[in-house]
Amino acid sequence: MKVFKFGGTSVGSPENMRSVMKIITDGEPKVVVLSAMSGTTNTLVEISNQLYAGNKEAAKTIIADLKKKYDQVVEELYQTDAFKTKGQVVVEDRFGVLYAQTEGDFNAEKEQINLAQGELISTALVTYLLQETGYKAALLPALDFMRIDADKQADMPAIKKLVKPVLEAAGKQDIYITQGFICRNAENQIDNLQRGGSDYTATLLGAAIDAEEVEIWTDIDGIHNNDPRFVENTKRIDNLLFAEAAELAYFGAKILHPLTVLPAKEANIPVRLKNTMNPSDPGTLISNDKTISGLKAVAAKDGITAIKIRSGRMLMAYGFLRKVFEIFEKYKTSIDMITTSEVAISLTIDNNKNLESIIGELSILGDVEIDKNQTIVCVVGDMISEEKVFSKQVFEALEGIPVRMISYGGSRYNVSILIDSEFKKQTLQQISKKLFN
Repeated sequence: MKVFKFGGTSVGSPENMRSVMKIITDGEPKVVVLSAMSGTTNTLVEISNQLYAGNKEAAKTIIADLKKKYDQVVEELYQTDAFKTKGQVVVEDRFGVLYAQTEGDFNAEKEQINLAQGELISTALVTYLLQETGYKAALLPALDFMRIDADKQADMPAIKKLVKPVLEAAGKQDIYITQGFICRNAENQIDNLQRGGSDYTATLLGAAIDAEEVEIWTDIDGIHNNDPRFVENTKRIDNLLFAEAAELAYFGAKILHPLTVLPAKEANIPVRLKNTMNPSDPGTLISNDKTISGLKAVAAKDGITAIKIRSGRMLMAYGFLRKVFEIFEKYKTSIDMITTSEVAISLTIDNNKNLESIIGELSILGDVEIDKNQTIVCVVGDMISEEKVFSKQVFEALEGIPVRMISYGGSRYNVSILIDSEFKKQTLQQISKKLFN
């Protein structure tokens, strides 16, 4: 059995929902993971923000406007009065939950309940569409089996244990529909896998049921070798290793959620990225099977802050790095890149939430310099096979670009280059011209 995942755009209108139905009803049984309709989660976040601010009437107005949208979707989606009624009941129930969260004090638990409603609606509507059209379809409630632990990490043993009885209870079906993104936490409260988490749901579920393949459907033909928003004539990559895909996802290839590849890699389940607007295109296949070597793609990650700590106490000393890392661990801030010399450490972070506190503690260890508005450009591929010419090509491609940091050697699959964000477009274009053309 395969697992298919469709994002918010793919289910963003009645027409798109029907297109999804055509794709998934190919005669093969499958589990289909769906996101909320496009724009819904952003609106639910806005509702929650209004409630945190105490603006209950503003929140109710936004809820009412969103409900009008869904009332219209139900009217256009179904052909029969019976299924229009079913759809209307779902919308009324889910929006009743949203209105209920406006009563009393608003808190994080209520926010998570709000954010879950988009997926609960979209999956019910698509399930009814399949049933109205004559297909055997069942809804698998993700809240019955998708779990994260106390550290907010996927609880794979629990997912494997819980999903089996849910599938058995649904019986034999043509299509099984479930929600992406949403889950329950260690306290059994509604929670989520963060933005882009529907991809993660798909691979977690694929690993839990030992799927044949996971297919993630978006609106482009797989992963391209550069960002088409900044570089012309990019090309789709036919095959990637999981390690290469993980690097690209983390460093800015937004087609894929960074955590997505891990469960599939561990379970050795291929992941294919396909285009809902062009279903016949083979897309990009990600697997453990090595095909061609060499450089594959470039990605860029914005919003980076560079931190340099300079101290004479580093010279001929041990334990200094540990003290630095303990500060970042204390404030739960991850590090992307790091380079060191005898008297200085340069590193990057992508979360400035606790930056001032971090700087305060680092200043005890030495002089601290901060550079904001930085971008990490990541060149990905099997570097070992072309190591002799690779470094020469990269440095030639960076001619005329001020480079803040370079990191190479931590992985055989990437070299990371830190630049000021104003040079991002130029860097992507020069690397593409030198390495891929």
